[in-house]
Amino acid sequence: DEFISSPPRKTVRFGGTLTEILLKYEKGDTTDFELLKHQLSDPDIKDAQILNWLHEFRASVAYLTKELEQLVNILLKLPWLRKSREVVEEYLGFLGNLVSAQTVHLRPCLRMIVSQFVPPRITIREDDVDISDSDDDDENISENFNTCHRALQTVARYVPSTPQFLMPILVDFFPFINKSERTLECYVHNLLRVTVYLPTLRLQILELIIEKLLKLDVSTPQQDIEDAEETANNCASEEKSTEEGLFDMEEDEDRKGNKVVSPSIERMAHPLAERLDILMTILFSYIKDVCHVNGKLDISNTKDLYRDLVSVFDKLILPTHASCHVQYFMFYICSFKLGLAEAFLDHLWKKLQDPNNPSVIRQTAGSYIGSFLARAKFIPVVTVKACLDLLVNWLHKYIDNQDTGANAYCDVALHGPFYSTCQAVFYALIFRHKQLLDGNLRKGLSYLQSLNFERIVMCQLNPLKICIPSVVNLFAAITRKYQLVFCYTIIERNNRQFIPVVRSGTGGDLVQTCTNPLDSFFPFDPYILKRSKKTIDPMYQFWEELSAEDLENLKKPIKKGTSEDEDDDFLKGETPQNDGVVEIAPNSYESNTRSPVSSIGSPADCYVPYPL
Repeated sequence: DEFISSPPRKTVRFGGTLTEILLKYEKGDTTDFELLKHQLSDPDIKDAQILNWLHEFRASVAYLTKELEQLVNILLKLPWLRKSREVVEEYLGFLGNLVSAQTVHLRPCLRMIVSQFVPPRITIREDDVDISDSDDDDENISENFNTCHRALQTVARYVPSTPQFLMPILVDFFPFINKSERTLECYVHNLLRVTVYLPTLRLQILELIIEKLLKLDVSTPQQDIEDAEETANNCASEEKSTEEGLFDMEEDEDRKGNKVVSPSIERMAHPLAERLDILMTILFSYIKDVCHVNGKLDISNTKDLYRDLVSVFDKLILPTHASCHVQYFMFYICSFKLGLAEAFLDHLWKKLQDPNNPSVIRQTAGSYIGSFLARAKFIPVVTVKACLDLLVNWLHKYIDNQDTGANAYCDVALHGPFYSTCQAVFYALIFRHKQLLDGNLRKGLSYLQSLNFERIVMCQLNPLKICIPSVVNLFAAITRKYQLVFCYTIIERNNRQFIPVVRSGTGGDLVQTCTNPLDSFFPFDPYILKRSKKTIDPMYQFWEELSAEDLENLKKPIKKGTSEDEDDDFLKGETPQNDGVVEIAPNSYESNTRSPVSSIGSPADCYVPYPL
């Protein structure tokens, strides 16, 4: 960075040179010192005056010790960002001289810079209520942010220990989630820019951002978001129906055509969901930019970022129950290369099978494996098979060890990871069974038979009693169709054991027993944030509602002894010839029971009638 070398033009001021004023102050004469502070604090101070003083301060930083902290704070409050280019360059030079000569002022300098990571605050009052927030109309805001990062880089160049002092300040200045979308957007964007030139802070900054995103995510349950969208759509429909009486059809069509491009269509009706949507879009853009150089995937950068994101996933996401959207940063980075997706599955598999991990972590890892295998279009069938082999073999070994011992009974507290793994396998099969059978039905059926689902379903641990009913129903229908295992006898027996409990003191209202004893969820359920879902949708496996024909087909088992020609006919009639679009699948239990109309891709709990 080059700073102006020519001396600034003189301007009228009080007192002598800066050195003389500071020496007088040390001897107890504070008159000129107070005049100096007053002049520097003047909100109408001219650029020429600031240049003059900064030039002298740069040459006198040796005098700016801890005792003159008050004077330094006044200098740090100068409105330098909104001054001329000459002032900005001189101020950057002053900051470099100050922190290199007096590191005692490092923290105040860093706090001053980080405080500029959000748009300037403007004061707004409505009915005597202060609703002040960021000024979104500042035309120079982008240039100001660039200058702030130059300042931070200048300080870091002179003081190598800057990162360890900077991180707590970045945490302190993170805006509250109720601040405006613009404030949060600017701060998160600037934090991610810091990771580019201070890479040692990347992991901590990603942790900070994702922790805040997670708080937003769990504060906005999916049902609340869908309810807000439904309410907004209803209001919009009412307004449109009112307007239709005022315009003829042709004019109305024109108006509707113009509304398509309205930015309000992409806004989330729920205010916290709107903030989360904006911030997730920024995070996805950051991941893409770091991993791609000149439009091509950079393997080294991608691996490094993957390691950081997996670390954050383990620390924050895996222990958090039922987050809806934030975990998709792992889904997104894994889509860049199959090796990353396989590494993520292997990582989750190790979490699941390690008995030293808490049971709840092992169960959640199982949920992630099942949901990831089912939802990620970029995972090929060969990888699905490899994962099913691992999971099913582990289940059989678990049954070998437990099915005849003292704990050989149905108990979530004892066998939580086992049930979670069963559900993951059932869920993956529901989504992927047509792909597993595609091309060669006989070979596919032979593979599915080798998994020996009958032993898993019939064991004393009784997984069908614990898994979510929607998963159990569809798994039973599919396995019956292909004559892999007949589950309905066990399901009916389990249903008879669900005895309703009478709630005391309410006139005898019935309360059903818990139908989700695992308290499980599918972490990659449909992504519903409007802006950021555009990044996820192309690689995401949706499902469709079961049609009446699908229900009938599921009730008809395939006859044994089918000829190879008939196999081919079945494949032509039954297997989709697209990129593996699966027609049926359950969603998380709570979403199933509510079946919100606005939840695209989230069908109601599918009930497949038991065969007579």
